[in-house]
Amino acid sequence: MLDPPLEARSQVEMSTGNLTINLKGISNNWTALDQLSAINVETAAVVKADGYGLDAARVAHALYHAGVRQFFVAAAEEAAAIRMELTDDVNIFVFSGHMRGDTEIIHDLNLIPLLNSFTQLTRHVETLPGHPFGIQLDTGMNRLGMEPLEWEAVREMVLTLKPELVISHLACADQPDHPMNKKQLKIFQSMTDGLNLKRSLSATGGILLGPEYHFDMTRPGIGLYGGAPFSDAGQVVQLSLPIIQIRDVEIGETVGYGCTWQAEVPSRIATVAAGYADGLMRSISPNGSLWAGDNICKIVGRISMDMVGVDITNLDYEPNDLEIIGKHQNIDDLAGMAGTIGYEILTSLGSRYNRLYVSK
Repeated sequence: MLDPPLEARSQVEMSTGNLTINLKGISNNWTALDQLSAINVETAAVVKADGYGLDAARVAHALYHAGVRQFFVAAAEEAAAIRMELTDDVNIFVFSGHMRGDTEIIHDLNLIPLLNSFTQLTRHVETLPGHPFGIQLDTGMNRLGMEPLEWEAVREMVLTLKPELVISHLACADQPDHPMNKKQLKIFQSMTDGLNLKRSLSATGGILLGPEYHFDMTRPGIGLYGGAPFSDAGQVVQLSLPIIQIRDVEIGETVGYGCTWQAEVPSRIATVAAGYADGLMRSISPNGSLWAGDNICKIVGRISMDMVGVDITNLDYEPNDLEIIGKHQNIDDLAGMAGTIGYEILTSLGSRYNRLYVSK
């Protein structure tokens, strides 16, 4: 048997996977999206869901040094780690608005809730008079925000209170030719034109639709983290999984729960330390692959809670680990194998991984 490559021999043997997160890569992706935003348009950053699972405080810190001063989170509680990390010269907007019980944290962390209804507007004005706020409008997604009739009823009162920002959200921006994009653009314009309000409509997909969608602020999310639809995004995560054991499997023998895979030739099977508890969905099993250097290695059998079987018969050495996200396979590739989207892969990466943050 040939000696393994130096990089394989030099790996430290561990019982959990190594997840490398490139903070500089996130900053570079923001810079690229900032350059795609129209002139005089401010580019914010969405760091909800703990920075798409990568640690919101670390991500926000890196983005702050890249020039970001406007951040968006889903819920008020998510803002705590960011506010502790950053100075007071940043704004943190909250998509869910001013929920019952949020008053104290909105005040103490100086957050800007994006109010979604007359009820939230009333709550905010009564409990935090004079505190900054924004407005979210529903332009057809039917998820969050004031619908046209509700907005028309409160618009004049809102204007006297001088909201910091008015936003809406595109439902189909990842499909450039979808008619819903133009429809929502026209509705947003009809609801906000001439009001002298700072406006935002576009996340990553909207930025790519062009300047007419950019208004005063864009707010990229998934594009920062290397995901579609931003095809020019640099990859920011790499995940390698340690091999616990390698065994020889004879013709006719099976691997894993349910005996769903049977060896047709004598095979070498590596048992890798990760599973659906670590974000590797069971639906990846039939189509999934890992990589040993430039060599592809197919998943065999079902992904279980903590382990994955991988066919390494084609290798002429025994690696210490295999890569599942890296130069050969990004989060969207893995998502395609699972029948989902890159967002779900990224935000599902488990807490058991050994995380290494780099800035290069």
